[in-house]
Amino acid sequence: MPTLNWIGKEVVVNHDREVPFKLLKKVKKASVGDSSQNLIIHGDNLEALKALMPYYIGKVKCIYIDPPYNTGNEGWVYNDRVNSPKIKQWLGKVVGRESEDLTRHDKWLCMMYPRLKLLRDLLADDGSIFISIDDNEQHHLRLLLSEIFSEDNFITEFCWRKTDNQANIGEIANVKEYIICFAKNYKRVSFQKIPLSEKAKYEYRYADQKGKFRRDILFHKTRGRHYYEVVTPSGAVLKGPWMLSEDKFKEKLDNDEIYWATGKMETPYGKIYLSDSKGQIISDLLGTEVGTNQQASIEIIKLFNKRIFDFPKPHTLIKQFLQISTKKEDIILDSFAGSGTTGHAVLDLNKEDGGNRKFIMVEMEDTVARDITAERVKRAIKKYEYKDSFEYCELDKPLFNEHGQIEETCDFKQFATYIYFTETQTNIDPKKIDQNYIGELGNTEYYLLYKGKNENDLDKSFLRKIKETSNKKVIYADRCLIDNKTLAQYNIVFKQIPYEVKVY
Repeated sequence: MPTLNWIGKEVVVNHDREVPFKLLKKVKKASVGDSSQNLIIHGDNLEALKALMPYYIGKVKCIYIDPPYNTGNEGWVYNDRVNSPKIKQWLGKVVGRESEDLTRHDKWLCMMYPRLKLLRDLLADDGSIFISIDDNEQHHLRLLLSEIFSEDNFITEFCWRKTDNQANIGEIANVKEYIICFAKNYKRVSFQKIPLSEKAKYEYRYADQKGKFRRDILFHKTRGRHYYEVVTPSGAVLKGPWMLSEDKFKEKLDNDEIYWATGKMETPYGKIYLSDSKGQIISDLLGTEVGTNQQASIEIIKLFNKRIFDFPKPHTLIKQFLQISTKKEDIILDSFAGSGTTGHAVLDLNKEDGGNRKFIMVEMEDTVARDITAERVKRAIKKYEYKDSFEYCELDKPLFNEHGQIEETCDFKQFATYIYFTETQTNIDPKKIDQNYIGELGNTEYYLLYKGKNENDLDKSFLRKIKETSNKKVIYADRCLIDNKTLAQYNIVFKQIPYEVKVY
């Protein structure tokens, strides 16, 4: 398989392993609700993806990202030439002085490679990734994905008409974009059907006593293998060839499962009833019926009463990908969150089908994350009465280094933050910490004994410190000195403090 090479590749190809594991810190004022498993993370998405690894590796069912297109257009809120100060700083640190000589394509590939590697690791074995792109980097991205995900896991490349307008300037009107789709494991992916379009519904324009139906295959065809005589409703005789055996044809005729079309001659078709339809398979050619850039801009203007983001994606486009690739309890990730369209799409689909999907979105730009990404989802929840919430998080101190070893400076609060999120996928409320009690969710309470590394014993004296409730009590310590009978009596589950994490 041909592979792509560029300046700086040998430096970034394993850079994802060198990123330390940071903690997530909830910002309560920017969040909606107290304990949501929806996350909006402000920070470098490379560090954020690494921070998610201990909790979500292999658990994300669908990834949608809309990375910078690298068009050379400096007007973008993302600074689209990949020259934003943070990206330049990262390239200088990781690639070194060589980064000063990179073309904009080299820089873009250096930025994308380690992020795509982490995204692949987070993806479930039966999961899929959808990436929006245009002509500037489409050819590079396809080769990059073939290298990281394997060419065998390519699913398709959607072509989307992004606008219903066409400028009459230049040589060719640019009205399309691509969404490249790969699987983690092609053999495990099974896409669902989407709801019938209005055009598809029109096909069910015939009706009988069983309801509406559309015509199925024509039974009287030259490639048929069966020969026998059939008398049509008008009395004419057809001799074949037929697609069905004589017995099968007679069975369908007796069950009123044949539609006779009239014309120069009567021709028999099968019937497919609307009541039996489970939708239609998605096409790789997406028209304006799935939404346009103009409609996406109107969506945001309705929420903010002004234009605040250029070239957003319509939530109906992303929603269609979620419809085919996710079920009601799945996790969706977007590490280039921008205006927050993915979160909006998840909440809208949940409302439509009663689902409980969860989203994780990451946004790097300081002026976008809280004021646009989170604010857009917050306003959408209120305006459309979505019954869900989200936690807004910042990246905090590293807990484990790049080798997966606990940082020597780790304190009780850091460990409590890590353990509580591991158990609940929600962020800890520091105000609720009461000595060793670090919080609860549902009918489970969580406790941590931590004075220093390997100095924490769970013994009977600690039983006086736990709450007198019937809840299950998960207690983290180094050693347990309590017998199993007593543990069961107090409904205690003992777990060892993790001083290292698997290196991904």
